[in-house]
Amino acid sequence: MLSRNEILQTLDMIDQQHLDIRTITMGISLLSCAHPDPEICCRRIYDKICRRAERLVAVGEQIEGEFGIPIVNKRISVTPMALVAAACETGDYVPFAVAMDRAAKTCGVNFIGGYSALVQKGMTEADEKLIASIPEALAVTDFVCSSVNVGSTRAGINMDAVARMGQIVKKTAQRTADRGGFGCAKLVVFCNAVEDNPFMAGAFHGVGEAESVINVGVSGPGVVYHALQSVKGQSFDVVAETVKKTAFRITRMGQLVAREASARLGVPFGIVDLSLAPTPAVGDSVARILEEMGLETCGTHGTTAALALLNDAVKKGGVMASGHVGGLSGAFIPVSEDEGMIAAASSGVLTLDKLEAMTCVCSVGLDMIAVPGDTTAETISAIIADEAAIGMVNNKTTAVRLIPAPGKQVGEMVEFGGLLGSAPVMPVHQSSAADFVARGGRIPAPLHSLRN
Repeated sequence: MLSRNEILQTLDMIDQQHLDIRTITMGISLLSCAHPDPEICCRRIYDKICRRAERLVAVGEQIEGEFGIPIVNKRISVTPMALVAAACETGDYVPFAVAMDRAAKTCGVNFIGGYSALVQKGMTEADEKLIASIPEALAVTDFVCSSVNVGSTRAGINMDAVARMGQIVKKTAQRTADRGGFGCAKLVVFCNAVEDNPFMAGAFHGVGEAESVINVGVSGPGVVYHALQSVKGQSFDVVAETVKKTAFRITRMGQLVAREASARLGVPFGIVDLSLAPTPAVGDSVARILEEMGLETCGTHGTTAALALLNDAVKKGGVMASGHVGGLSGAFIPVSEDEGMIAAASSGVLTLDKLEAMTCVCSVGLDMIAVPGDTTAETISAIIADEAAIGMVNNKTTAVRLIPAPGKQVGEMVEFGGLLGSAPVMPVHQSSAADFVARGGRIPAPLHSLRN
């Protein structure tokens, strides 16, 4: 039973501190949709998504209205499409993305994820076809998100796939140049991708999941920032405890919404992902949390240590609040989606190299970063390789979502709107990594992967 004080605290967090349920995501298995005829397969994909998720948005809105808890997004994730389409006798995979997009529009969701391939050790013919189709698929659809997993701690890094993805990112930017390279905002390259991530653009429904499942992503940077304002000048022990207690309260709210949505939809409850996912709104920034710990500007010396404390405390508080915390859970640092990150990057204090260092201790990786439009595919591949190496060696999920902004140079702004915000174009190193990327093959898994 919640006390009166706890209820009032929660209402204040929602009303004044930007607390929200960032997403209710329904995962749907499409393995039963496989068929040699691509038209039949596409029809099955559309029908099953619509059948399973037809009430998702309505139920989300009901819960939002009854409990007074903002639910920003309702989303769908599906089985990696390379697995579903593998049985089809076709070389054109774009219609599968179109079927996903039509289903998303029919259901009224914000995004649908799972136009994905898992190629950490090698690529099947289906994987190669799907990867080749990504630029066109993201250009002709509105809500489809794509992801490719190129490495893992157990398998190492597939450098052939890394080289390919640098080219794909460039082609996606060029294919959506009329929208500032927006297609790249819907494309993420992973190492150690997880199967129960409710956040886009990397969400997909893992093959180890049930037929369908409800995952909830909770966000509350503003709440943590507000809580830290009450412990100014106190030790890091106090800071960590404050973040843990705040994360506990946030996760309990997510647990409530997740179980309510699960019961009303008749779909199993999967996990609560407690991730401090920022927005461009003032007061809803991870960067400002780090600055509240005593940094003049996010990106200066000490930033990585502050982020490590934040990420760890968030996870500890969340785990105590729910028996099913999963997904990515921690602190996100997407540049374009965080008002404080945008300011720090624009001032030149926050650099790409510093962001890479920060990804060693945060939830994911280099996220929503705009780079010059003339950045080469090889440089993009090298950035992906660096980030994958961090994930592989540290046994954590890392990712890269870069936007080589067509026609833009360092210092210019790229506008995406909504939760995706805007990003200053950040410089990359000019020295070539082309010969490194051209080697291909596989970077072996680290010794500590041999755990059996």
